[in-house]
Amino acid sequence: MPLLQKKKVQAAKRKRLEEEKALLEKETKLLKPEGSENETSQEGGIENERRYFVEFVSGIDDEKTGTTVEIDANFSKVQLNQLLNSNLFLDNEEELPYSFIVNGEEIQTNVRETLLKTLKETLSTENQKALEKRQNLFDFASTQDAPLKIIYHPQALFKVRPVTRCSSTLPGHSEAILSVHFSPNGELLASGSGDNTVRIWDLNTEMPHHTLKGHESWVLCVAWSPDAKKVASGGKDNNIKIWYGDTGKKVGKVLRGHTKWITGISWEPFLTDIRCRRMASCSKDGSIIIWDTALSKKEFTLSGHSKGVTSIFWGLNNLLYSCSQDCTIRVWNVETKACVQVLTGHSHWVNTMSVSTEYFLRRGAFDQNCEPLPEDDEGKEKRRQELLEMYKKTFGTQPIRIITGSDDFTLILWEPEKSDKPVARMTGHKGIVNQVKFSPDGRLIASASFDKTVKLWEAQTGKFVSSLRGHVGAVYQCCWSGDSRLLASGSKDSTAKVWDVTKKQLLNDLPGHFDEVYAVDWSPGGDKAATGGKDRVLKIWKH
Repeated sequence: MPLLQKKKVQAAKRKRLEEEKALLEKETKLLKPEGSENETSQEGGIENERRYFVEFVSGIDDEKTGTTVEIDANFSKVQLNQLLNSNLFLDNEEELPYSFIVNGEEIQTNVRETLLKTLKETLSTENQKALEKRQNLFDFASTQDAPLKIIYHPQALFKVRPVTRCSSTLPGHSEAILSVHFSPNGELLASGSGDNTVRIWDLNTEMPHHTLKGHESWVLCVAWSPDAKKVASGGKDNNIKIWYGDTGKKVGKVLRGHTKWITGISWEPFLTDIRCRRMASCSKDGSIIIWDTALSKKEFTLSGHSKGVTSIFWGLNNLLYSCSQDCTIRVWNVETKACVQVLTGHSHWVNTMSVSTEYFLRRGAFDQNCEPLPEDDEGKEKRRQELLEMYKKTFGTQPIRIITGSDDFTLILWEPEKSDKPVARMTGHKGIVNQVKFSPDGRLIASASFDKTVKLWEAQTGKFVSSLRGHVGAVYQCCWSGDSRLLASGSKDSTAKVWDVTKKQLLNDLPGHFDEVYAVDWSPGGDKAATGGKDRVLKIWKH
């Protein structure tokens, strides 16, 4: 009896699915335009349309640009770019590069092929899900009824060539290299090591420039000032030291104030202050200290985290962002010296954090051309205004986003300006998340994990994009090229790798290290990358 009853239930379920499928087909037919003589409305709806009605929408501020136009269904990415640059829309004097997205998919070939691919992927889901989403699908029954929205994003005006060969192997450190950081103007490289020293390397000659001695324990982090003149180093000795990059001499006194080791350093952005004198540091002791580096003096301490602070970032509008092992993210107002927001959502330590404007502000007083900074205040202020205009063009009215990675294997995307609640909780990693990074254009997020993968995510929605597989050991760090088209990663497997983000595949292996690769960085100009690790050597990579 139970077996017979089970068969009856299955038969009823099949019948219901067939009825729903028939209903879907019936409604689709109703939306098909009659007659086949009009080339824009042949049988089969959008699948057989030869021309589409489209409208361009800015990916920066979601505003419609220009009017609705009719284009050939097989319009290529190049043709779309020419049309958008024309006097019908943006009226750019010089043709600028853009990327285009239709129905959530970036156009690589032509509009028709990309659109049909996304519709087929949607229709291939279970029948029930297709029925629930049928209204969305019918919006595409004809672009005459609902014009196709093509979202465009500005792309970098320059193209970074992938690094493929090791141009220099630089010995010198006597212990593992724990951090590497290019100066904002791309002329010098700083490396911090377990041998208690910071080394400055000249990138023009690819030779040692200075060895900075003074720390009494491991140097855990290094950070260049926005004007590229000074470098700060934080150590396991709880102290911070400031050095001149060109001479290697100390700037003022040792900055003492933390009771445990330094976990992060962030300078006040050049767009906020052209003097480049204030800096923030965070520590395992749970505190954040704001320093005046010109006076070698502590200005004030920000307290609130109950455990060690793991990462810090000084943004615009006097806002400072921090994440901690107490599972929270905090937003601070440096002017009022108060915590303005506490973001909770992770169930374990928050290891890493990135802010959508991070790459832009990290370049300090320079763009990708790395032109020298004027010495006079008037010239510096002019440079600041130019960079401010570039910032507005890049990010528009978009809210600042934060991405955090945790020991709970998840990432969380936040928009603190809008809400204390997460925009998205991103799951998929099967190990601790070591590092997260926004792409320079703010459109994608990369995450590196102990599960041996690097994953890509959409920065606006947190939607999963792709897994980059190839490493056979934990991935410690990743970094973007300045044009957002390439990604480099360093791993426990003793290799660094370069990934093509557009094709979502491995582009180049960078072998040569004899042990784990702890640190990786890409120069602002894009011509060099650097890696360092347990084998105590620094490697410079070029195209």
